[in-house]
Amino acid sequence: LAVPWLWRCSPRRGGAAGPSAGQVRAAFLRFFEERHGHRRLPSAPVRPRGDPRLLFVNAGMNQFKPIFLGTAHPRSELAQYRRVVNSQKCVRAGGKHNDLEDVGRDTYHHTFFEMLGNWSFGDYFKEEACSMAWELLTEVYEIPRDRLYVTYFGGDPSLGLSADEECRDVWLRLGVSASHVLPFSLKDNFWEMGDTGPCGPCTEIHYDHVGGGRNAAALVNQGSPDVVEIWNLVFMQYSREVEGNLLPLPQHHVDTGMGLERLVTILQNKRSNYDTDLFTPILDAIHKGCRAPRYQGLVGDADVGRVNMAYRVVADHVRTLCVCITDGIYPGFSGAELVLRRILRRAVRFCAEVLQAPPGLLASLVPTVVEVLGDAYPELMRNANQIKDIINENEAAFLSSLERGRRIIEQTVQRMEPSTNFPAEVAWSLYGSLGFPLDLIDLMLEEKGISLDSAAFNELLLEDAKRKAGGAEAGEPGNANTQLDVHALAQLRSSSVPATDDSPKYAYALGQHGQYEFSPCQATILMLYRDQSLQKEVGAGQRCGVILDRTNFYAEQGGQDSDQGYMIRLGQQDVLFPVESVHLCGGYVIHEVTAVETLRAGDQVQLFVDEAQRLACMTNHTATHLLNFALRHVLGANAEQRGSHVTAEQLRFDFDAKGHVTTEQLQQVEQVVRDLIKKNEVVHMAEVPLTLARRVQGLRAVDEGYPDPVRIVSLGVPVENVLTCDSEAAMQTSVELCCGTHLLQTGSVEDLAIISERQLVRGISRVIAVTGGRAKEAREVGQCLAVEVDSVSLRMKQRITSIPEMQNLSKEVGQLTKVVASTAMPQWQRRELQTILKALQRTANTAIKKLELQQAEKKAQILLAKYCNQPVIIDTVPADSLSILMKVVNQLCDKSPGTSVLLLSPQASGEVLCACQVSKNCLPMFSAADWAVAVCTQMEGKAGGSPIVAKGSGNAKGMQGALTTAKEFAQSKL
Repeated sequence: LAVPWLWRCSPRRGGAAGPSAGQVRAAFLRFFEERHGHRRLPSAPVRPRGDPRLLFVNAGMNQFKPIFLGTAHPRSELAQYRRVVNSQKCVRAGGKHNDLEDVGRDTYHHTFFEMLGNWSFGDYFKEEACSMAWELLTEVYEIPRDRLYVTYFGGDPSLGLSADEECRDVWLRLGVSASHVLPFSLKDNFWEMGDTGPCGPCTEIHYDHVGGGRNAAALVNQGSPDVVEIWNLVFMQYSREVEGNLLPLPQHHVDTGMGLERLVTILQNKRSNYDTDLFTPILDAIHKGCRAPRYQGLVGDADVGRVNMAYRVVADHVRTLCVCITDGIYPGFSGAELVLRRILRRAVRFCAEVLQAPPGLLASLVPTVVEVLGDAYPELMRNANQIKDIINENEAAFLSSLERGRRIIEQTVQRMEPSTNFPAEVAWSLYGSLGFPLDLIDLMLEEKGISLDSAAFNELLLEDAKRKAGGAEAGEPGNANTQLDVHALAQLRSSSVPATDDSPKYAYALGQHGQYEFSPCQATILMLYRDQSLQKEVGAGQRCGVILDRTNFYAEQGGQDSDQGYMIRLGQQDVLFPVESVHLCGGYVIHEVTAVETLRAGDQVQLFVDEAQRLACMTNHTATHLLNFALRHVLGANAEQRGSHVTAEQLRFDFDAKGHVTTEQLQQVEQVVRDLIKKNEVVHMAEVPLTLARRVQGLRAVDEGYPDPVRIVSLGVPVENVLTCDSEAAMQTSVELCCGTHLLQTGSVEDLAIISERQLVRGISRVIAVTGGRAKEAREVGQCLAVEVDSVSLRMKQRITSIPEMQNLSKEVGQLTKVVASTAMPQWQRRELQTILKALQRTANTAIKKLELQQAEKKAQILLAKYCNQPVIIDTVPADSLSILMKVVNQLCDKSPGTSVLLLSPQASGEVLCACQVSKNCLPMFSAADWAVAVCTQMEGKAGGSPIVAKGSGNAKGMQGALTTAKEFAQSKL
């Protein structure tokens, strides 16, 4: 096919700029689409769909894993692909592939990059893949052949894998010099998807930046910046089994990946990715928006003040933010969202601290990123305003914390003795209260030439983890500081210390843009509590309970987790006291705090609640009320609440249930909740006298002591309407007595998915549910697994006559069963899939048994004809398993009841299987167990069984002697 290429390029032309990144990307896609008949696909979103093991899409092949694994639905579009090409958005930050901390320090690491790739699914293989790659690089991109080196798999004797000479010969036939075709080991040239699954040898193409006729073969795969890998071609031809052995794949695939950034660097005759037009417009925009010198590409010690590192960090991170936010990943507090939050804060810090940029620089770069990437990924254009809003919102929240954190570090360093480590408790304050990632703290300290007391910090981390886990070890130190005993309570009352006013915890409202705004709170320390003792003063570094006159912190009660956050002393804005948990005891709210400096009774403090954690708890608590109503609506009034627990991550709800909640009922409950969310009902809250509240018809309340007045939470119906005489409004909606914090409208819940339901004890069931993005993710995972189960089901219906093939299918069903059981997904869907998988497992087991019987019958017929009803049959027979061998023995004895049989079956592994059965006529003189033991002992093995039937195994070296022993033993008993 003759294709009119619109440009030619040659990196040999001195300082010529070469093609633009857009042209390079377009040429790659057109080359495979128009010249080699590939189907061009858009990039998948960077949020993985249905793969809980991945934080981000980090390679081009992620979206094709169902094809490689054979799980694509036969009727799906995915299953129809034969040869495809695309440019995939990829993020490597967090998890196994994590480039975050390297970004900025050099000129080639990125958190976001584009992966150019072409794939063959059972179509072409090594010859065509290598030929296409060579044609594109040398004829279309016009890269000099003498600068290219190719590697291939050199074999691995320990795995029984020979060198990939087929691949080597392909390159030689293409005209690559023999000195440029290099073998490498398993580590460099054998690709694996995971511990199990598709894998195979790969061939990599490397580029020598220096050239000039030299031979750079010795620098390939040696980490040299002069010789870099640009393209990896993976040939999937094996499958690694659970046992570690490799089996040939029934269909061969090709998976190639070439980083666009590196390729453009070569074609534009640059040595740094940041000097290409993928980055230079962003770097120029950064320079215009800040007061720093222009970017010069310096690294290491030459980069005074780390200005150039800051340019690289910001340019890279803003690309990642734009792509992730567009694809539905927002800065948050767990998983990919937490990683993105760290990326954003790292970028903000470099903007403000190093580049001296005014607030808003990061968001101002979004139009430039859209201009650079928008043609390839038009979704960026559609979401530009949303990206800017989210970046600005998060930047504003962090900038104040950043400035305060910088001052805290500077003041702490000034007070430190020379040659000492930075105190762990101050770092913990930054980490826990201001949300500073640990790597950012390390970086800020590194700039000052000091290091963190890591051992002490790790102890704090461990203690915090134990406390959050709720274990006995965690509880002991906390109880001593937060659980007021009877003596302390009496002392407080006798000293006329008033109970804490915690009404400010309900002081929040919806802003004009729909965001929650929490009112500030100022308070006075009334008393401190440490080691079960009330104290007026607590020294630095000590953990204690702080009792205030008033607080906006929610104390753990009503099943809702306590708030977290920090407090500062008035007039001392740069000293943060982390509030790690909050407890209510006898009317006093005790804040568990690590004292960074000395705290005293009478100190005036300002309180700051962790708003994101509070909002997540509010969401899940309101969702708990929706769930409570839905359960009663579907299951009846007898579904009374027995307990609940609300955290930022999920909600748990225990209730009376006469029997198991059915799959259909779970679906109905979810639908009722989702309908209420969709209605976006107003959440009404008011305090009323307890006696009045108790009269409400349909009121939901758990069996516990309530304060008077008590707080009523009503969804969709004002509390005054609920309280009117004979009102049945509470029968039609959720009305509960509740002291928790709630959303102001149900729509903010977004979604709810019940991911677990089980009986705790007879008559009480427990459900666990997630909301918002977690619920959406659970549904996506469920859909993905449903497709995999459907695929296995279809393959099971095909006529399979091979025992190994059916055993592999059975093993796949078993593995899928484990994944379905352990993955967060809608519980109703889990049950449906488990029912299908259970039936599939039975079908597979029956089929295997039937195939084994058929095989055993054939082998038994041959042996019966050979031995013609002789009293003893001793022989060797090929059998794939001990199960088949035992069936052969059983068949022989059934067809010839007076015959005693012992069979050996040598295996490829060097093991010999043994199975025997003794005729009942020969008992008790002749024992099968003794017979098998005598024979297997001769083969240095073991055996066991009953007087009638026994089995065992041994070593092939002793097999001939074992046959002799078997005959002699039988003769001695008969």
